[in-house]
Amino acid sequence: MKKLLVVLMMGLALVSMHSQAQSLDVQGLIQQISNDPGRDAADKARDPNRRPISVLNFLGVQQGMTVIDLVAAAGYYTEVLSNVVGPRGKVYMQNAAMSGERGERTEAAINARLANNRLANVERITSEPDNLPLPDNSLDAAIIALEFHELYRSSNPNAAADFLQEMRRVLKVGGVLGIIEHAGHPVYDNGALHRALESQVVADAQKAGLFVEASSKLLRNIEDDRSEGVFAASIRGTTDRFVLRVVKKR
Repeated sequence: MKKLLVVLMMGLALVSMHSQAQSLDVQGLIQQISNDPGRDAADKARDPNRRPISVLNFLGVQQGMTVIDLVAAAGYYTEVLSNVVGPRGKVYMQNAAMSGERGERTEAAINARLANNRLANVERITSEPDNLPLPDNSLDAAIIALEFHELYRSSNPNAAADFLQEMRRVLKVGGVLGIIEHAGHPVYDNGALHRALESQVVADAQKAGLFVEASSKLLRNIEDDRSEGVFAASIRGTTDRFVLRVVKKR
């Protein structure tokens, strides 16, 4: 019995050591992105409210991983991911085809971000997020930041289910889908407010055969009562948000 307890304790110690070894150097990476002279000042200004390195640490993103920034827009998270996975890693930057003035502005911002191959480990993808030109079981992690609610606003009633099934296809077993989202409240019209209910996202992920491993309070803001739209001046950039670590188990 004593031998069994010793073995179990050694095993737990090894698990703990492994977990610690896998953690990011959060403070070091924060300093790295904060002091990067090539990084856009507007991105740096967003960091205190977005806490991207802490979020990626919670999600388990590591050096050398192959990851995707979904609905990346101008690529705030793309650049942070590029720094975190490092030169041995790979980052796909996914956007659907863009048109109109907003699309032109986004395209210009992307071109500026990627100019002169400054993010050499980033590759752009132009596709819908539920139809990625990537092989099965090819990604260690996927991030969708503040865009999941748009799946519920889609004219396609199956948009969220289709997206989650695509995540099951492209993630490796053990791969992580990180969902960062403006938190909604059941009494309000969350579609109109560009928010989502955490309980609904969790239920849909589980229905798709994914495992919701953890939810983080890193981006919670109790002063946001979730009654206003996310673009309201009083709350823009500081909304109450949930972060889910969703895992493909099989």
